[in-house]
Amino acid sequence: MSATDATDAPVNPATRARTGPNEEDRAPMTFTVRVFVYLVGVHFIAAFLFFLFYVAGAK
Repeated sequence: MSATDATDAPVNPATRARTGPNEEDRAPMTFTVRVFVYLVGVHFIAAFLFFLFYVAGAK
């Protein structure tokens, strides 16, 4: 047998297990704000259309 078998593979102790999201895993702040504004805007438009149909249907 040789001195370097497959079970004698070196282990890198500097490699740490991931404990949480890294900066690279997060979306940019401008993207997050834009999505939030779009969601609020779409809900505002939907509420306005609902209000228009509600008022138009009331007789």
